[in-house]
Amino acid sequence: MAHLTPEEWDAHYASGGRFRSLGGAERRLLAAHAPAPADGRALDVGCGLGELARHLAGCGYRVDAVDRSAVALAEARRADGPGVTYRRLDIERDDLGGLPRSCYDLITVRLVWAFVRDRTRVLHRLRERLRPGGALCVITPVADAVPASRRDIALDEEEIGLLCAGWESAERYDADGLAVLVLRGPSPAPPGSAGKGRPSPHALTGAGVVVTDRAGRVLLGWSVRGVWELPGGKNDPGEDFGAAAVRELEEETSLKADPAGARVLAILMDSVDGMPRLTAAVRVTDFTGEPVVTEPRLVRRWEWHEVSDLPVLGRPLFTPSAHVLDTVWPGLLPGLPPVHRYPVADG
Repeated sequence: MAHLTPEEWDAHYASGGRFRSLGGAERRLLAAHAPAPADGRALDVGCGLGELARHLAGCGYRVDAVDRSAVALAEARRADGPGVTYRRLDIERDDLGGLPRSCYDLITVRLVWAFVRDRTRVLHRLRERLRPGGALCVITPVADAVPASRRDIALDEEEIGLLCAGWESAERYDADGLAVLVLRGPSPAPPGSAGKGRPSPHALTGAGVVVTDRAGRVLLGWSVRGVWELPGGKNDPGEDFGAAAVRELEEETSLKADPAGARVLAILMDSVDGMPRLTAAVRVTDFTGEPVVTEPRLVRRWEWHEVSDLPVLGRPLFTPSAHVLDTVWPGLLPGLPPVHRYPVADG
């Protein structure tokens, strides 16, 4: 039943559909926690047939009652009482500037919050309509208290927690199995970020480093895997590509470079064994030291190569290294496997 269109709501009311009548416990809680101030104004959202709106008017409020169903509003007007103005308005889709007043002492949302799809956005717009000291009162079935087949009309504890977040005061009461939430003092929390738990491994990320000496020759290592490759490797957690490139360069060759001088030229994306692989093409021209084999289990030797010799090495290049070299010297290495290349402006 949740997220019905206005036409479906019209059909619901036209066929005799009704909601639970306003109970004595709800009336007592409203009187205790949201009494009408002098010249009090109330907005009843999703008023349906107008029972709550007429009750609030009887308690001293002047009430604007809104609903998206023309059929429900027509029946509500037939039972009209003093102090209530009815208006057709879709709280999710219509401009709230169409409300008769800019702010209210009390906003009520009874039995309909579960039917609102964009709850966070609507909640922010309703907060903006509260006068200082005003209250938003949401009355809702609770998921644990309704049959499984009716969970779509109720809120679970997580949704209630979301609704109550960002208020100076959030009080919860029970009204014969309904949760009555009285929310005061909008106090939205500053934006933050959070994870969703430990992710499953999805991709490889790392950097390939193009290092050239003063003669313009590029450094390659002859790998124990039978390929030529650039210095480089995977990022450590929290490490950016430039820092990873400089760290791997020193760990693999003993050459030292300043991370501030490592330029990320592009991000390359291909795949290996069905796994996405991201490689940063990093350029380093300023370094100290001489290349030394520090990890013989991985690389047998390091050599400086003329760039013009790269297409005729006689042995293959490691694919990510080839893509990085092709980023620095486009078109030098024909026939490479496909790769997605995303140039970095600063590079």
